[in-house]
Amino acid sequence: MKEILDRITPKYDLQDVSIKDDLQAYVVVEKKLAIDMVTYMRDYEGFSHFVLMSCVDWIEDNKLQLLYLLNNPEKKCVIGIKVFIDRENPSMQSAHHLWKQIWTYQRELREAFGIDFPGSPRIEENFVLEGWTDKPHMLRDFDTNKYAEETYFPRTGRSTNDPATYMRQKLYPNQPVTAKKNKDDE
Repeated sequence: MKEILDRITPKYDLQDVSIKDDLQAYVVVEKKLAIDMVTYMRDYEGFSHFVLMSCVDWIEDNKLQLLYLLNNPEKKCVIGIKVFIDRENPSMQSAHHLWKQIWTYQRELREAFGIDFPGSPRIEENFVLEGWTDKPHMLRDFDTNKYAEETYFPRTGRSTNDPATYMRQKLYPNQPVTAKKNKDDE
């Protein structure tokens, strides 16, 4: 992995390199170079298997971090290519032309984080949440509790149970339920 990183670091002006072990590394590259680097890794460094694409919301920095995870089956190594994009107007060049399944990840990330991938097939279609008009639900400032309280009605008869007590009742129904003591209490 080190030899590969030595070759690509000057070419792509890598901002951060994290070597996890001999077979796994993560790098940060500028947005404008990201798809070119993914293409280079596929075509020249043997990373022919696209594993996944994901996103992390760095709300404190007003950024979203995309991750392209690629695998080199011959060398049995993995590289994660990270790119930061603006959180307020998230847009990234599409990579659907490199591997057919990428357009599916891009549709999911558009729905979940609001990221636009211009030119990606079916990018405007719903992925899972048909008719969703609210803020993208995977952004950290999306208030799940507020949404649930405003959207769903309360149902009578529901209760919350302590998981440990509830499981003891289910597993040992003939034994009386007693509070479990801590070792420090003895």
